[in-house]
This record gives sequence, C-alpha cells and structure tokens, in this order.
Amino acid sequence: MNDMELTKAKAGIFKALGHPVRLRMVEALADGARCVCELVEMVPGAQATTSRHLDVLFRTGIVRRRKEGVKMIYELAMPCLLKALPCVVEALRKRLAAEAAVLGGS
Repeated sequence: MNDMELTKAKAGIFKALGHPVRLRMVEALADGARCVCELVEMVPGAQATTSRHLDVLFRTGIVRRRKEGVKMIYELAMPCLLKALPCVVEALRKRLAAEAAVLGGS
C-alpha cells in the first residue's frame, strides 16, 4: 500500500465515524461484543438501517463480525480509535466554554 492508498484508507475510516449513529455504535462496542439485536435498541431506526451502518463499519475494518447461531455478533477491530474520543470531548468542552465566555461577556 503506497502513501496515497493509506491516506485514502484512513479517510474512509474517519468518514465512517462521521455519522452519529455509527459513532454511537463504536462507543457501545467499547464495552464488548454485541449482537445486532442489542445495537438496534441503542440507536434510532430499523434493524435494516442498523445493519447498513454496521456494514460500513465492517467494510472499513473498524469492526469485525461473527455468526453465533442465528445472531450476528459485532466487536471492535480497532479499539485504538477509542483513545481519540476523550481528546475530542475535551476540545469540544473547551470550545463551548470559550464561546460561552464570549457570549457572556457581550
């Protein structure tokens, strides 16, 4: 894989995480593997929509899946992605606090 192919693959991962439902699924999978039936209850939409979101995460390599009987089980294949989330939350909180200070000072 050359540098541009690697860059495109990384962009695909961030694009997949760019949807709120998919990001919520990744956060839910931080606690361990879950079946589709559990994830459907955590996010808005029908099971077919949930499955489509999971397929995006699967195709980018963010999650892996396995079949257990009639259930499809998903788990994080890239748990390292979770390390970035606290950084993002901290930056968002700082930005919101700065914006509130500017609005409060007006």
